[in-house]
Amino acid sequence: MTERRWVVNASPVILLGKVEHLGLLEALCARMVIPAAVVSEVCADPHRDAGQDWLKNQAQAHIHDVGPIDPLITTWDLGIGESKVLTWAREHSGYEAILDDRAARNCAMALGIPVRGTLGVILLAKREGLLSHVQPVFAQLQEAGLRIAPTILETALELAGERES
Repeated sequence: MTERRWVVNASPVILLGKVEHLGLLEALCARMVIPAAVVSEVCADPHRDAGQDWLKNQAQAHIHDVGPIDPLITTWDLGIGESKVLTWAREHSGYEAILDDRAARNCAMALGIPVRGTLGVILLAKREGLLSHVQPVFAQLQEAGLRIAPTILETALELAGERES
């Protein structure tokens, strides 16, 4: 297994739960952290789902409290989950932030924090041989609520070798 270290936000947990691919998170990284604030966000939804079940059961060992939000991250006015994910990644060298929010991704890039979204997790799963095709998973993610710009979707499919360039 690779030595990837990830700190994961709510949207990848929710979306991967909806498409029944939460196991990819643990399969693709050696160390995973889910901030307690992210767990609170996911579990606040009164409609029980796979992400909530996973967090309450299989993911317990990955849940960590994150201290105060880094002051530089506070200035970006992000949600609490994104802020805690980015704070952990900034304080713990070698962690990649797994999140989808555009503003949070911009913050990560500005601060030099490696970042990967849900689509990136799916692409990595194909590259590592855990998925044979990404296109059906991308379609499921869109049905589950992930907004993907058509150009990004086409690029991701090209990267996966599932579209002509």
